[in-house]
Amino acid sequence: MTRLSTPVGSVRGTALDIDGTPIHRFLGIPYAGPPSGANRFRPPVPVEPWQGVLDCTVPGAAAPQNPESAAPPEAKPRSWDEDGCLNLNIWTPGTDGPARPVMVWIHGGAYLLGANSDAMYDGARLAAAGGVVLVSINYRLGALGFLHLADLLGTGYEDSSNVALLDQLEALRWIRRNIGSFGGDPANVTVFGESAGAAAIGTLLGMPASEGLFRRAIMQSGTAERYRRPEESARISSLFLELCGLDASSAQALPALPVERLLEAQAAVERRVAAESFAVPLPFQPTVGTPSLPEPPLDSIRNGLSRGVDLLVGTNLNEGSFAVEMRPPAANDPDYPDRAAAVLAGAGIPAAAAPGYAEALAQVLNRPPSGKELLESAIADSVYRQPSNRLLALRRLAERNGVAGSTFAYLFTWRSPAMGGRLGACHALDIPFVFRHLDIPEAAFLTRGKAPKPLSDAMSGAWASFARTGNPGAEGLSWAGYGQEGTTMVLDDGPRLEADPRHGIREFFEGVRMLPAS
Repeated sequence: MTRLSTPVGSVRGTALDIDGTPIHRFLGIPYAGPPSGANRFRPPVPVEPWQGVLDCTVPGAAAPQNPESAAPPEAKPRSWDEDGCLNLNIWTPGTDGPARPVMVWIHGGAYLLGANSDAMYDGARLAAAGGVVLVSINYRLGALGFLHLADLLGTGYEDSSNVALLDQLEALRWIRRNIGSFGGDPANVTVFGESAGAAAIGTLLGMPASEGLFRRAIMQSGTAERYRRPEESARISSLFLELCGLDASSAQALPALPVERLLEAQAAVERRVAAESFAVPLPFQPTVGTPSLPEPPLDSIRNGLSRGVDLLVGTNLNEGSFAVEMRPPAANDPDYPDRAAAVLAGAGIPAAAAPGYAEALAQVLNRPPSGKELLESAIADSVYRQPSNRLLALRRLAERNGVAGSTFAYLFTWRSPAMGGRLGACHALDIPFVFRHLDIPEAAFLTRGKAPKPLSDAMSGAWASFARTGNPGAEGLSWAGYGQEGTTMVLDDGPRLEADPRHGIREFFEGVRMLPAS
């Protein structure tokens, strides 16, 4: 089967053999109309049905983006195209038998980079091993996906700062209408993603329009708290206009500017924000107080939105190591404790309380942390782990009231041997384990041929099991729900369950955030 008829048109793909399992691959299928011209900065429009058979044997274009500054020297920049970037890829074991669970991957990249065609996200192995239909989607990035123009351009642009998320919702609507033709069950869709992809999922959980589009969600190193208020987003927009040579009075020219000019301005914004951060620069984020995102996602979740969605949430132990090890030093950099205090301040921890964080970390480590350890841990907790814990706490409260889907948690702790082990269980290290890609060149820098295959088998099996049943328990991996004890699966050589790991740091954050403002 390399040709299929779908409600929107016929497609031609490629047949593969993955360890004896036949997989059918369809690449670059458009799920929405071109987001260019009059559609730039506006919500996506449904794709028009096509005539004939669409060739889906090669990847579609990525969303417009600047080259990745930290990419290896031999890496080629992604091929992007504004007109054709809203596309998705599908890997399916077939259309025979009962409809299969559907897993929809949302890539990361700080909302600035990435594509569904990246080798690390090839879904063939996971689809074959897990017996699932795997879908990976593209969405608009950077200014084209998040620039707040409601006040500048008016009618039609009220949701310009959230169109990347609206792209994802449109992809999910396409999947609901069409995935049955590929052997998938439209009533059993799991969204999963890492970093910005997981943050997008955390935001989707708080968007009313997401109701009914997915049954389960897996958040790898993400948060439901990555957003800005309109006034904050407006400041970024003002800077962006200035860098484009425009101001509020000439903002109407923005939708017609060459996309290359927009990317130049975007790169300048990225540099300015990066210079001001010791953590993870995030110049473009969704905006609350908008039609599609009326309130912060956690508030919506607290009020019952997405209460029936099964949820699997986790982080990697050393989420901040890339930011510590790879950030170029600057002559005016303060010492590590002051950098850590600045990161913690961004998470609402006042400077006077920062020494208490170092004490809590020392108790977890059973020794005083080094300066680098202090900064790395502050980034991991401020940007990733404690926001994840707050989402889990909300789910625990809902579970206590008997109104939530299942909730599971993990902590990934296998340490990369790269850079003499200095990166530890770093950000994005979990991806090749989930997709069963420990041996591909794109994973080699982090895995160095030493990653334990049994852990990859366990994780990919758990992800597929969760997509199928709402429980990640799989062969050889008994996984209890988060519950009142904060039960968490520690993913390492010999995975194990722990009750509320690193609870002293969680208690520190909770205690400081509960203090009245001075």
